[in-house]
Amino acid sequence: MAASTLDETDLKLIAQLRRNARTPVVALARALGVTRSTVQNRLARLEREGTIVGYSVQLKPDVAEHAIRAVMSIAVEGNRAAEVRHALTGHPNVVALHTTNGRWDLVAELRTDSLHAFDTVLNTIRLLDGISTTETSLLLGTYK
Repeated sequence: MAASTLDETDLKLIAQLRRNARTPVVALARALGVTRSTVQNRLARLEREGTIVGYSVQLKPDVAEHAIRAVMSIAVEGNRAAEVRHALTGHPNVVALHTTNGRWDLVAELRTDSLHAFDTVLNTIRLLDGISTTETSLLLGTYK
């Protein structure tokens, strides 16, 4: 289902779930001003159509393992993007990988257990064939 086909109730339901995916159906229905069966039917449809692909647990950054977190912006040489994406997708310290437009071709979220491990990961990734330039920022605080 394309995002443009979501109606206002769908968008409000998704917003409520983003705040707390464990909100009971009854509470969701009350917050949206609809019946419990409406919420259940919409959830089933959104899941069936692939709009909602799962639910997850979010841990406080200081509780999660791999406490060192960073975002690495990556410029790729020529037409080697698929090769670089493949290499990074299999890397154990790359927890998310995004294609972008503009100056950078890819943005990778990195996680490690220590600054020493982080230094090793940075050096390993920077030496991958097809990567021309990187810029990395440590994530210090999380607010949402």
